[in-house]
Order: sequence, then C-alpha cells, then structure tokens
Amino acid sequence: MENWKKMLVGDVCDSISNSYCRKDDEVVLINTSDVLEGKILNHLSVQNKNLKGQFKKTFMKDDILYSEIRPANKRYAYVDFEETERYIASTKLMVLRARKELVLPRFLFCFFSSKPVLDELQHLAETRSGTFPQITFSSELANVPISVPDFKTQTKIVDILDAIEKRIETNQKINDNLSHQIQLIYDNLADSLTGDPVSLSTIIDVRDGTHDSPKAIDDGFPLVTSKHLLSYGVDLSTTNLISKEDFDKTNERSLVETHDILISMIGTVGLISLVIDDPVPFAIKNVGLFKTSKCPDLYAYILPYLRSTKTTQHIEKTLAGSTQKYISLGELRKMPIILPDENKLSDYNNIVVPLIMQITNLTEENKRLSELRDTLLPKLMAGELDVSNLDL
Repeated sequence: MENWKKMLVGDVCDSISNSYCRKDDEVVLINTSDVLEGKILNHLSVQNKNLKGQFKKTFMKDDILYSEIRPANKRYAYVDFEETERYIASTKLMVLRARKELVLPRFLFCFFSSKPVLDELQHLAETRSGTFPQITFSSELANVPISVPDFKTQTKIVDILDAIEKRIETNQKINDNLSHQIQLIYDNLADSLTGDPVSLSTIIDVRDGTHDSPKAIDDGFPLVTSKHLLSYGVDLSTTNLISKEDFDKTNERSLVETHDILISMIGTVGLISLVIDDPVPFAIKNVGLFKTSKCPDLYAYILPYLRSTKTTQHIEKTLAGSTQKYISLGELRKMPIILPDENKLSDYNNIVVPLIMQITNLTEENKRLSELRDTLLPKLMAGELDVSNLDL
C-alpha cells in the first residue's frame, strides 16, 4: 500500500443538497426504500403535485445515494444513468459526489458498500441518540478514514468488482426471462383446462409456521419471515436465530424441505418462494408452507399457479385485518385449483422443470458470486490484494 494515500471521506467527496426547482409535469420520487445494494428500484413517474416535504434533493450521474438511517440495511445506490432531471430524492438520502480529481466515483461507491465500512457506520449510528440508528455526513461519514491508490489501481479494482456485478446482472436477466416463459406456459395450459376446481388442500398438504415471537439468540437456527423470501430460495443473512427447542417446536408441524413453496401471510401478502436444493434448516414465522416436496410431479405446476394473476386476485379478495392485512391458513387451504390430467401434466413438466432447474442453478451461481464479491471487496479496498500485474 505504499502508493496509497490515507485520507478522510470528507477529503474525497461532498454531500450535495441542491433543491429541485424545475416545473416538470411528472417526477420520480426516490425514498430510502427505493434504493438497495447499489440499485435505484423505482423509476415510476408521478404527478408533480402536493409532494411530501421530504422530497427536495436533486442528483446526477455518478452520484451516490446513501441512506442516513441504519447503514447496515444497505439502502444505497450508484446513479448510472444520465437523465436524472426529473428525479427527486428524499432528504433522508445523502447525495454524495466524488471529487473526481482524487477518486473515481465507482471506487468511492465500492468503498461505501464494503462490509467493514457498513459495520463501522452502523456502529456510529447506534451510538447516536434518537429514534433510529442514524448518521450524517458532517458528523460521522466525513470523518471515516479512506485509503486511496493511484487511478490505475482504482480502475483495476473497479473493473474486478464490476465484472462480478455484470455476471450477476446477466444471470438475473436470464432468470427473469425464464420465469416469464414459465408463467406463459402455465397460463396457456390453465386456460385450456375444464372442470370444477378443487381446494388446494385436497391435493397437497398446506401448513403454516409459528405466529409467536421466539427469543433471538446469538447461535442457533434461522427464523424466516416474509422479508426473507426470495423468488427462489430464502435470504438467511439477516434472519434472527432461535434455539433448537423453539426450532423443533415450529418444525413439528412445518418442516421445510427442497421444492416446498412458501408464501407470506401477513403484511405484503402473497410473496412466493420456491425452496431450492438442500436448504440450511430453518423455521418459518407468519409464512405459509405448501408441501410440494411430498408431490414432486406438482411443484412446477403449483409454483406458477400461486404466482398467476387469477390466484393473486383471489388472495386479495380473501384478506382479513384492518390495520395490517393477512391471509389465514384456512383460506390458503381453500384456494381453488384445476389440475391437468397425467398426460398433460407430464408434457408440461418435461418443458417447465428444466427451466426451473436452470433458474435455480443461476440463482446458486449468483449466490456464490455475491459471496466472492463480498469477500474480495474489503480486501481490495484495503490494498491487501496486489492488482498491479493483473491484465483486465
């Protein structure tokens, strides 16, 4: 690291607070919930009328949006597009702009997204008084140390990490396309079926997890809730851990196995997740469980059935609760379904099962790539890996 300069974040970037002053008919509002792990999730336009007071900040290409609240939640994004004029960010998002004579914007973003920095900022946030663990640029972020190499080294580090990110993005686009194909194939088959529907519970076992709140411990079994459901698999990185006693109590009635399907039952109801190969044992809370692992010829049919527009609309009609919507286990069990005959189901599975397997393989590859990125990132940012002879 002899060519690396030790500086402070406040030396290499600025916090920008330029207010939106245009008169566009429609704008795009970016809140803390609209950014996650490097991406801006929302690009929908709304009428430029009666906007909430928190939406004031403008930003531009190569800026970094970084939430002041709970840094560990990874609510940050790198702005990688040019047309930002109609975008307005919340005042809860810092707009960080690199001083390009000192640091590449992408290098700075990589620094902010590395685990040691996130952990340090989360610690600083938790030491402040207030309702939420929060940081500000002047008080916390500007004083964080950063080591900056020459531009050639910065470029190589960014290229290494961007190559991993691009592979992850490519895999995700392939998965999105495959998922769309599966849904179309299911819809075409479902539309051709005749006969009276039957209750889902007459075909497969439908259960739910605990509705209690087991005590979180430092070492134990993951407790999966709706916020941990992915399209394929579950995110165990942020789950609470519970004791073996609580785990066993839950799993007496809701043991989760490969090719089971999960559904969120409260809050954002209807999130669907297929459990992929050999999951780490986990318990579920406020999550429904469709035991398709016991019916291996059905999971590829029931998965798009649960994601179909018709099923989604049915779920909407059966929701209960006023303050927070939920669906009961009884309603899950009564959901109507028409099964194709054995020949049609076999033909369908011959097409769809390989597509699902391709999705799960790419999902697993992305998981490995993410782990590789997260391992390399802090080492690269600390100068622990020599990239000088690397030809990219």
